[in-house]
Amino acid sequence: MPPNDVKNSALVLFSGGQDSATCLAWALERYQTVETLGFDYGQRHRVELDCRGRFRTAIAQAFPHWAPRLGDDHLIDLSVLGAISDTAMTRAIEIETAAHGLPNTFVPGRNLMFMTLAAAVAYRRGLRVLVGGMCETDFSGYPDCRDDTMKALQVALNLGMDRRFVLDTPLMWLDKADTWQLAHTLGGDALVELIRVDTHTCYLGERTTLHAWGYGCGTCPACQLRQRGHEAWLRGEPVSKPD
Repeated sequence: MPPNDVKNSALVLFSGGQDSATCLAWALERYQTVETLGFDYGQRHRVELDCRGRFRTAIAQAFPHWAPRLGDDHLIDLSVLGAISDTAMTRAIEIETAAHGLPNTFVPGRNLMFMTLAAAVAYRRGLRVLVGGMCETDFSGYPDCRDDTMKALQVALNLGMDRRFVLDTPLMWLDKADTWQLAHTLGGDALVELIRVDTHTCYLGERTTLHAWGYGCGTCPACQLRQRGHEAWLRGEPVSKPD
């Protein structure tokens, strides 16, 4: 593989969900070389991993000007994370608020491990920007989604690897209505429809019912958040202007 132009290259943490799919489109609009990275950590909604390849193929076909920019995909077996996690994301248990105030869908250390491994892949591949869908606006209080966490992690990774990685989180200050709007701004109705049909958010891994906002059980916190955001976007409620 020829060396990448590190100043114009990105690695997107791409789970197969709505947020990371929007981040992928955002990166394809901005960078000449974009690779993707996913993790199999024993997640209960492992069906999201099945969406990754379909979405990559679909976005390249629907947006041929992005296709030459879409580089290799990487999938890392991170089953050790699932093995040490007793959460509703990795076990078939009821979703509820835990004693410490966080929902039991929080997987301790997940985003820290994701970004650390992403930096290791980017180091080897000659990629500079690490793009993640972390968000403080519409989230469940996960501490590893906070802007402060990402900024601190960027410093640690740059020091520990002697590189100048940039951790970019384009959704950090957007709510779900904003995220739908960002997708529409980037790719119009075609991209919105790809995200609606070919991504997965439902924590329970339900993909038998296609709603106006996408597949899902319709009752878990992830489905409810996605649905509310989609409905607010369709109503034309004020949304943030994407940068």
